[in-house]
Amino acid sequence: MQNDSDRFFVLTGGPGSGKTTLIEALRLTGFATSVEAGRGIIRDQGAIGGSALPWSDRALFAELMLSWEMRSYQNAIEQKGPVFFDRGVPDTLGYVRLSRLQVPEHIKAAADRFRYNPRVFIAPPWPDIFAQDEERKQTLDEAERTCHALADVYTELGYELVSLPLAPVETRLRFVLTEAGLA
Repeated sequence: MQNDSDRFFVLTGGPGSGKTTLIEALRLTGFATSVEAGRGIIRDQGAIGGSALPWSDRALFAELMLSWEMRSYQNAIEQKGPVFFDRGVPDTLGYVRLSRLQVPEHIKAAADRFRYNPRVFIAPPWPDIFAQDEERKQTLDEAERTCHALADVYTELGYELVSLPLAPVETRLRFVLTEAGLA
């Protein structure tokens, strides 16, 4: 896995900060991308009446997030060139801490083992674009606390955080490609 980590770029941050829009722009530009775990799990669990939801069973939701992110990482190994992740394995650790759950050792181990490019892009809270919906029930305050928790986790794990500008997606896209050395 160490050989792939330099080409694996994470976009993280609180909900409603424009990460997924930027990931979609990267995909449309031709880069390999991953799908965000949280929304996918919420959709899947809703479709089957499952309880692994952040408002029902946070611990089970975290386990599914971890599994999803590890699978995304393994799938990325098969891709050629740079891959952009809509969150990474360490986001699960941040979520567990934010939820004030006891952190299982296997989640810590996964965050240590599944490594990404040393520079992680973080989308700061952006009140102007933040919106709730059926899958994003967090408040802006929760989104801000999420961003801080994730920043703490990635920093503790030795990553350098690169803050995304509060700017239109085209500007963010150019910024990420330049900072990643892909412009």
